[in-house]
Amino acid sequence: MTHNPAAEPQEESLGSLVAAASSHISTLVRAEIELAKAELRFDAKRVGLAAGLFAAAAFIAHLCLILASFAIAYALVGVFDWAEGWAFATVTLFYLVVAGLLVFVGVRRLKGLTGMKRTLRSLKTIKSGESELSGSSVAPVPSSAPSPSAGKPGAPRESVKPDQ
Repeated sequence: MTHNPAAEPQEESLGSLVAAASSHISTLVRAEIELAKAELRFDAKRVGLAAGLFAAAAFIAHLCLILASFAIAYALVGVFDWAEGWAFATVTLFYLVVAGLLVFVGVRRLKGLTGMKRTLRSLKTIKSGESELSGSSVAPVPSSAPSPSAGKPGAPRESVKPDQ
């Protein structure tokens, strides 16, 4: 058999192997970033087009609502023999009542927001350097041994209620 030096593995120094690995990792990271940018641009174009289509649909629906309002008012005039002024006033009053109900429901939904109280409290304790458990109602667990009830149902936990 002939001796083929290309078939034998070449020994490289540890430094050159680390440099090559570092170069490969840098290239991989750059390629992943470029891929993410390309995907984001593609997704942003699709989202922009979809938003434009939704806006156009909302505008057309609004025009249809206006035309339907005129049709309802004239139907009240034709069917019930109302005066035009009273028919249009009735349609307007109906829309004002609907708008008032929507505002009422929206305000009630906003009152239920907690304002991220737990997150703000956590950030304040991190900023002040205190232990997160020192200000809460949960007893601190000794760091030397894990709690025997950790992860089990009924283990003490911090309340998630918005009033606290």
